[in-house]
Amino acid sequence: MSEKKIMLGNEAIARGAYEAGVKVSAAYPGTPSTEISENLVKYPEIYCEWSPNEKVAMEVAIGASISGVRAMASMKHVGFNVAADPMYTASYIGANGGLVAVVADDPGMYSSQNEQDTRQICRAAQVPVLEPSDSQEAKDFMKLAFELSERFDTPMVLRTTTRLAHSQGVVTLEDRVVPEDKAYERNIAKNVMMPANAIKRHVFVEQRLKDMAEAANTLDINKMIIKDTKIGFITSGIPYTYVKEVCPDASVLKLGMVHPLPKKLIEEFASKVDTLYIFEELEPVIEEQVRAWGIPCIGKEAFTVQGEYSANMIRKVVLKEDLQLNTPAEVPARPPLLCPGCPHRSVYTVLNKLKFHAAGDIGCYTLGAVAPLSVVDTTICMGASISSLHGMEMAKGKDYIKNWVAVIGDSTFMHTGVNSLMNMVYNQGTGTVIILDNSTTGMTGHQDHAATGKTLMGKTVPAINIYHLCKSMGIEHVIEINAFDIKELEKVIKEETARDEVSVIITKSPCALLKEVHFPNKCVPVPEKCKKCGMCLKPGCPALTKNEDGTISIDATMCNGCGLCKNLCPFDAIEEVAK
Repeated sequence: MSEKKIMLGNEAIARGAYEAGVKVSAAYPGTPSTEISENLVKYPEIYCEWSPNEKVAMEVAIGASISGVRAMASMKHVGFNVAADPMYTASYIGANGGLVAVVADDPGMYSSQNEQDTRQICRAAQVPVLEPSDSQEAKDFMKLAFELSERFDTPMVLRTTTRLAHSQGVVTLEDRVVPEDKAYERNIAKNVMMPANAIKRHVFVEQRLKDMAEAANTLDINKMIIKDTKIGFITSGIPYTYVKEVCPDASVLKLGMVHPLPKKLIEEFASKVDTLYIFEELEPVIEEQVRAWGIPCIGKEAFTVQGEYSANMIRKVVLKEDLQLNTPAEVPARPPLLCPGCPHRSVYTVLNKLKFHAAGDIGCYTLGAVAPLSVVDTTICMGASISSLHGMEMAKGKDYIKNWVAVIGDSTFMHTGVNSLMNMVYNQGTGTVIILDNSTTGMTGHQDHAATGKTLMGKTVPAINIYHLCKSMGIEHVIEINAFDIKELEKVIKEETARDEVSVIITKSPCALLKEVHFPNKCVPVPEKCKKCGMCLKPGCPALTKNEDGTISIDATMCNGCGLCKNLCPFDAIEEVAK
C-alpha cells in the first residue's frame, strides 16, 4: 500500500499509531492534542477511551504495556504535569509492549495557561523524546517511537506543538503491522517500584540513557546536512522548516531525537561550521547541553524563549535583514466571548449582579473573567477553583469568602474537581461550589466524559451522577437548577453562600452548540416598549447590539433563543417567537 493523503499532524500521529499496531489508547482532551484520539477511534482495531484525567490515561497505557501490547496516552503539555506521577515511575519500570506518550506543547499559548517545555520534564524523568517536523515525520516517528520503546525497554515521548498538530502535509500511508503480543512474565523486581527495587532500576535507567545517546549518533532521524559551512544550525521540529525556508544553503543538523542528544554527532557538526546557531522554541534545552560540552554557539541571547518562532526571526537575527513589514490593518478588537445561548453567561450575570468573586477553573467558563461579566478572579489549573477557594478560607476565615464561589465545569469536576471538593469537606470548609454542568467537554470541541453516559467509542454507558456523587461525600446541601432560571438562581446563591458548611449548586443546562440542543424560540426586540436601560446588554451576548437611538437589535442568525435577555428586561421589550 502506498496511497498518499493530506493529513493534519494529529491525524498523521493517529495513523502512525495504527500502522505501528497499537491496541490501546487513552487520553484526556486538551488542545492541541484532542484530534489524535478523535482520529484514532476511527480505526476499530484500536481500543480508545477518554479517561477522567491524564494521570489515569497514562496508567491505562502503562497497564496495557505491562500486559504485552503496544499502548499510548495523548495529552497537552499541562496535562503531562498531571501524568508526571506515573510517568516518572514508568521510566524505571520500562516497557513490555511499546509505550508512548504523545505530548502537545503550545508555544504562543494559543489555548493554554502556560508555555512550559515538555523536553524539560522528560529530561528530569529520564524519558527519551522524539520531535517530528511535519505530518510525514509525525507518522514515521510515531512508529519509530514504539520500536525504540521495545528495543531499549523504555517509555517514549513524541513531542508535538500546536503548529504541527494543526498543519497539513502529504503523508504516505502504509499497512498496519501488528507485532505479536509480548508474553507477560511476573517480575516483581521490575514492575513493583518499592524502594529496594527502584534503586536497582535507577541504575538500569542511567545506563539506558547512555546507550540511547550512543545510538542517537547513528539514528536516521538525526540528519547532518553539510552545505555552506559559514553558518550552521542545530534545530528540530517546526523550527527546522523555517531554517530550511530562509537558509536553504546553510548547513543543518536536524535532530529527530531531542533527548538524549547525540554528543558525537553534535561535536562533529560543530567542528565543520564557522558560526553555530541553536534554533529551538521555548527553553534552551539543546543549547544548555551543547554549551555544557564546551561547544561555542549562539542561542537564546539572540532568539527569544517566548512564543512561537518564525521565518522572519531568522531573517532578522541571522541574515540581519531590515524587515520592512507592512503595518497591519487596524481592525476592531475581538476579545473571546461566550457563545450566544451559553448557560455560563446566565450564571455569571447573576454573580455579577450580586458583586460576587469566582475562583475559576479551566474551560469555556474561564471567559467569565473578561468584561462585561468580569466575575472570575483566578484561574490556575484543572480542579484548582475549589482548592484555592478553600485555601482562601483557611487563610482569612469564613467571612472572607461569603461573597466568593468556586466555579468548575462538569468535565473538569470529573478530572480533578472531585478530589478538591473531597478535601473541602474533609477539612471542614464552608465554601460554595457551582458546578457548571453543560453536559460536555466544551472548550476542546464537545468530547464526552464519565458523567455524559457515552464513551469515545460511542457506547452508551451508565453516567456518573454528579448530584449523588456530591451527596455521597456527606454534603447536605446539593441543589440542581436550570442555569437560565435567574431569579431562582439568585435566591439559591444567596442562601448557599450564607451557610457555615460546604454546599454545591449544579447548574444543569447543556451547551448551546450540542447538536441535540434545540431552543424552540428566538428572541426579538419590541422597540416601542424599550426604555433604553441597557439591562439586556449587561451579559455581553454577541447577538445583541445597541442602536444609535439606544434601542437594541438582535441578530437572528446568532440568537439561540436562550431567553436570558428577555428575562433581564424589566419592560417586556423583548419577546420570544417560534423559530
